[in-house]
Amino acid sequence: MKRFHVTGIGNALLDIISHTDDQFLAVNGVGKGVMQLVDMERAVALYARIGPAREVSGGSAANTIAALAALGGRTAYVGKVKDDQLGRIFAHDLRAQGAVFETPAAPKDAASETGRCIVLVTPDGERSMSTYLGVSEHLGPDDVDPGTIAASEWLYLEGYRFDGADSHAAFARGIEAAKGAGGKVALTLSDPFCVERHRAAFRTMIGADVDLLFANRAEMQAMFGGSFEDAMEAARAEVGMVCATDSENGVHVLSGEQRWHVPAVPTRVVDATGAGDMFAGAFLWGLTHGHDPETSARMGNLAASEVISHIGARAEANLREMFARAGLG
Repeated sequence: MKRFHVTGIGNALLDIISHTDDQFLAVNGVGKGVMQLVDMERAVALYARIGPAREVSGGSAANTIAALAALGGRTAYVGKVKDDQLGRIFAHDLRAQGAVFETPAAPKDAASETGRCIVLVTPDGERSMSTYLGVSEHLGPDDVDPGTIAASEWLYLEGYRFDGADSHAAFARGIEAAKGAGGKVALTLSDPFCVERHRAAFRTMIGADVDLLFANRAEMQAMFGGSFEDAMEAARAEVGMVCATDSENGVHVLSGEQRWHVPAVPTRVVDATGAGDMFAGAFLWGLTHGHDPETSARMGNLAASEVISHIGARAEANLREMFARAGLG
């Protein structure tokens, strides 16, 4: 038996969530309802001005790994933080979820700081995000422990992290370790703009190494072109299993000649952030615990419905109990 069900590689960002009002946004030049990339000086200054905040380890793949760990899965994570206050908070929080996190931290004298996403929530529920990637951008192959990857059933790769200068080499090292030990590789495309930047490299990786692809409608069409249906069929021809999510229309799962459409769970959307991350975590938990793709997708939709029903990208309810009530085991 493998030591880990899933090991993830991605951005290591601390989410700093604070409630504020529209005036604060206006005074501090924060765009409402959007994500803006900021530099270290701007991130430090904004952090000093906000009120009380909740600090949670974040980043897309980290959210997926946390979901798996919360469900009881054996997980590990590879992501770069600095040996600073926020880096220590990130590491403690992710480990407290039950994940193994042993990536060497950048030294105290590193020029960049731990990456963070300052999330300002206004009374209307809008989230306005200022993201500083920090040392997470500098994740490289030396940060990837082949032993950890080889001890995993699945390697889960975050498309966002493909932007780093050394990330292609880090992914390649992880893939080599996974495949060499008989493991499988899952990739989430993360964002259509990310696809636009790296389409050729993604396409090569997908065709050669990816066993499970996660993508929403926009990402799927950006990657493969044509209609959503055309894109799904193109993906099916290249990947062993495809999960194509389509918001309130549910998810399509394609595997070989089989195909399932699993409806979404009707939910009042409070905050859609993290829905895809949570879906992937629950889906992978289902697969690694003996469930078929259709049941795993139902678990994924339930988990996504829970996270979009409140502020924050992590589940607040007990997902295992939700699955049991739905008859999903």
